[in-house]
Amino acid sequence: MESSKEYKPSISNDRFFIGVLTFVALFILTIFIWDPMKIKPVQQLPFLGQCRYDTVRINGKYKLDTIHHKVQNFSFTDQTGKTITADDFKGKIYVADFFFTTCKNICPIMTNQMKRVVETYKNTPSVLFLSHTVFPEHDSVNVLAEYAKIHNADPNRWHFVTGKKKDLYDMARKSYLLSTDSGDGGKEDFVHTQMFALVDVNRHVRGFYNGTDSLDVNKLIVDIDRLLKTK
Repeated sequence: MESSKEYKPSISNDRFFIGVLTFVALFILTIFIWDPMKIKPVQQLPFLGQCRYDTVRINGKYKLDTIHHKVQNFSFTDQTGKTITADDFKGKIYVADFFFTTCKNICPIMTNQMKRVVETYKNTPSVLFLSHTVFPEHDSVNVLAEYAKIHNADPNRWHFVTGKKKDLYDMARKSYLLSTDSGDGGKEDFVHTQMFALVDVNRHVRGFYNGTDSLDVNKLIVDIDRLLKTK
C-alpha cells in the first residue's frame, strides 16, 4: 500500500488567486469613489436675450456668426465714491441685482442671499457682484456706504451703485433683462424685481435666479461654477 503524500498548494496558484482578489477589491473601490462628473463635459449655460446673425471674417474667410445679447456700457458711482464702469468687470463673471436700502420686504432677503454667494466666492477674485439702487433720490453714496458696511461688503468685490434713474432703469430693462414692464425712468416709474442676473466674462447674460429663493440661489452657485470651468 502506497503511503499518502502531504498536499502542498502551488505558489503560482496562490499568486493567481491573490491577483484576482486584488482586482475585485480595486474594482469595488472604484465604484464607490468614482465621480462620473469628472469625465462628463461641463453643461453649457444658455445665452439669454435676442441674438442676431452677422458675417465675420476669420483667417481671411467669411463665415456666419451668432451675435448674442450683451450688457451695454455703463457708468455709475459705488459706495466708496468711485466711478464704476463696464471696464471694471472686464474678464470677470458677475452677478447683478436691483434693490433699494429702505425696502422692507424682498430686498433684505435678496441682500442676505447675495451675501451667501459673495461668501462662497470670497477667495475667487474673478467673480464680482453689482447691486444697483432703484431709488437714487434717496440712496446717495453715503447711504450706500452705510448699507454696505452693515452687510460687511468688500468694496473691491461687491459694488453698490447709484446714478441717474433713467440709466439705472435702462440697465434693468434693456441690459440685464430683469424687468419686462415699460417705463421711461420718470418720476412715476419704478422697477422692483427680486431676480439676479448672471453675466459672463464677455458681458453676456447667462441666467436669471430668484434672489428670495435659497434653492434658486443654490442653482446660481452651481452655474457660476460652470462658467468658471468654461470661461
